[in-house]
Amino acid sequence: MKECSVRSPFDQKVLATLPFDREADVEARVEAGYRLSQKPQSWTKDKRLSFLQSVAAALAKDSDAYAQLIATEGGKPLQDAKVEAMRAVQTIQATIAALYEWHGTEIPMGLSAATSERWAMTRREPRGLVLAISAFNHPLNLIVHQVIPALAVGCPVLIKPSLKTPLTCQRFLQLLNDCGLPESWCQFLLIEDTLTEKLAADPRVAVLSFIGSAAVGWKLRRQLAPGSVAILEHGGTAPLVLAEDADLDQAIPLIVKGGTYHAGQVCVSVQNVFVPRQLRDACRERLIAALQKLGTGDPLDPQTDVGPLIRPQEADRVQSWIVEATTGGGRLLCGGERLSASCLTPALVEEAPRTCSFYKDEIFGPGLGLYAYDDLGACIERINASRFAFQAAIFTQNMAKTLQFVQQVDASTILVNDHTAFRADWMPFGGRKESGLGVGGILPSMMELSREKLVILRSPYTL
Repeated sequence: MKECSVRSPFDQKVLATLPFDREADVEARVEAGYRLSQKPQSWTKDKRLSFLQSVAAALAKDSDAYAQLIATEGGKPLQDAKVEAMRAVQTIQATIAALYEWHGTEIPMGLSAATSERWAMTRREPRGLVLAISAFNHPLNLIVHQVIPALAVGCPVLIKPSLKTPLTCQRFLQLLNDCGLPESWCQFLLIEDTLTEKLAADPRVAVLSFIGSAAVGWKLRRQLAPGSVAILEHGGTAPLVLAEDADLDQAIPLIVKGGTYHAGQVCVSVQNVFVPRQLRDACRERLIAALQKLGTGDPLDPQTDVGPLIRPQEADRVQSWIVEATTGGGRLLCGGERLSASCLTPALVEEAPRTCSFYKDEIFGPGLGLYAYDDLGACIERINASRFAFQAAIFTQNMAKTLQFVQQVDASTILVNDHTAFRADWMPFGGRKESGLGVGGILPSMMELSREKLVILRSPYTL
């Protein structure tokens, strides 16, 4: 039987070896989940609510152990892994609150002779079986975002974690079972890509929830059966603009944090930084100084700011992008140094060519690009020329520039005087263009995972 080796990103030590699921076992799980999806009322809303309360309490109690596993398996610095564990608890609590907002609406009737003596309303119903394919960079909180809202609305879930970080997911599913999750409502899958594609095309799958590579996500979406829907969360180049009046004391630390958090392995990590030409020298000096102060290395060391990339191959890729950028005319200002097989010091490249990967593709690593501009309108046009559109940010005290940026930049979220990597788990979250499809968050996810049914009653006793 083929096996999956789970390795520490920092030192490549094998943490566990797990067998891949046999196709016959996967088929049994799909069928079991599909059967549940045909009678979701078997697990009533009040029981789901009580279950979620138990899960939130149990996860909060065990959060330190999850943080340790996140750091070990995923390479996220321990200080940030602790934040992720507590965010996961808050995500569940937010889902509990959102259940009170998840409902249908009354549709006006009696506004014409044809609609008299009628009363209409909508009710929300779960779409059905969810195939959730997750990513490595937030191995607990992403799983929680994909699983918990689905269970809350009554959708059974097949969860496939990243093959790089399955242990956190496995532990969380055990917690769900310990809290009384009914059989087959959330089932763990450890499968290879070929079987994943086959599952995505299965007509019993009502929803594909995918977090990861844009190329893979859009490919899977094209294979869905008629009637199935996709919720895709990818990434982008996260543009951030400083205006002439930007407060650099405020902006520089936020840019550095937003660009190096989890070694830049975040779908909205700051990547392309645009500065007025007259501020370029000051920004360059401050960014270099701030980046060089960061500690890069062992994620379990409390002093580490920037941990490893998930695999040595990713460090190879990021370094090759830096070489491409500098060969093409860009200037490496600092960083890009290989400290180990998977650790890179955060790089700052000035004026990387627009045609190189470092500028136009999602770097998903510890790399920032610095670009000078002369006119904000032209800078916005440059931003909008990207094939991505997710979160974008501007630092300014000028209301007119703020409103111009908000109105003209093609992005799903605009942040003002903050970095692009900010996220509150209950806020709407999702990309445009190649960056994604559908809306995440808690209540928005619950809406995506359900659909409205219109009910019309005819009676002379309507208002």
